[in-house]
Amino acid sequence: MTFHPDALPNLTGKVGYYTVARLAQHGAHVYMCARSPTKGTAAIAGIKSLYPQAHITLLEMDHLSLSTVLSAATLFLSKEAVLHGLINNAGIMATPFEMTTDGYEAQWQTNHLAHWVFTSHVLPLMLSTSRTLPSGSVRIVNLSSSGHFSAPKGGINLTDTSLPSGSGMARYSQSKLANVLPAKTLHKLYGPGSPSSKAGDGEIWTAAVHPGLVESQLSVRAEFPTVLKMIFVVYGALGGRIDADKGSWTSAFCAASPEMKEEQSGTYFQRIAEAGWQSGMAKDMALAANLEEWTGEEMKKEGWVE
Repeated sequence: MTFHPDALPNLTGKVGYYTVARLAQHGAHVYMCARSPTKGTAAIAGIKSLYPQAHITLLEMDHLSLSTVLSAATLFLSKEAVLHGLINNAGIMATPFEMTTDGYEAQWQTNHLAHWVFTSHVLPLMLSTSRTLPSGSVRIVNLSSSGHFSAPKGGINLTDTSLPSGSGMARYSQSKLANVLPAKTLHKLYGPGSPSSKAGDGEIWTAAVHPGLVESQLSVRAEFPTVLKMIFVVYGALGGRIDADKGSWTSAFCAASPEMKEEQSGTYFQRIAEAGWQSGMAKDMALAANLEEWTGEEMKKEGWVE
């Protein structure tokens, strides 16, 4: 599909840097989450220098601390009565082994658990928002990666999600698979044709997105195998890398484009706005159900959701 974010409709009244910029460019009120208020404020200033009319609110959140995720969700819900779109964008890649103060491996918590917790808290608001609007007005987008193909045998080790003896890339791949599967679970529960939609309880379209090999800060702390580094270098030399703005286009498409159709909800997309190749594990709805059950029980046990 040929898609450009300039084709987005006017998003006035609707709630990655360039993803925020592209949505705000078209009138959306965007809440941008950031760990550092200083850096977040600077990012907003940069976007407003491009689009002076941009309406962006900073929401402080650190995925390495689930208490800040809960606080951010609570603050947002105290301020807003509607939510049309959620893009779970934050992530870290192939970082050295690290356990968070919450007791989880850093990539697993940053890339999966924190997104799951925040989504769970705003989900009722998104469902209520959708009830009086046309189908496709409310959407959730999870940023994933083609790296999910390299997830460990069995996909996700729910016995020990920290994978202490695995590589940083193995932990990353597992967490990226855990971005695809919840998008499919949410589609099954709330997407077009779901029990929720048929009962009039709300409809949410979902998507998982592989943005492509993007020029960004994602891999600054990454520990890549030598062979993989060489592949990235060659792929980049052949023109495979894209700039950060273009890397945001598929997310913008999935979050707000009227060109997205209801039969595309639940799809794994790759650049630019095309259905992507995905692993067999990414299509495994039994694994998706196991992940949802494990995550729900774990987060309830620790008090992060009710």
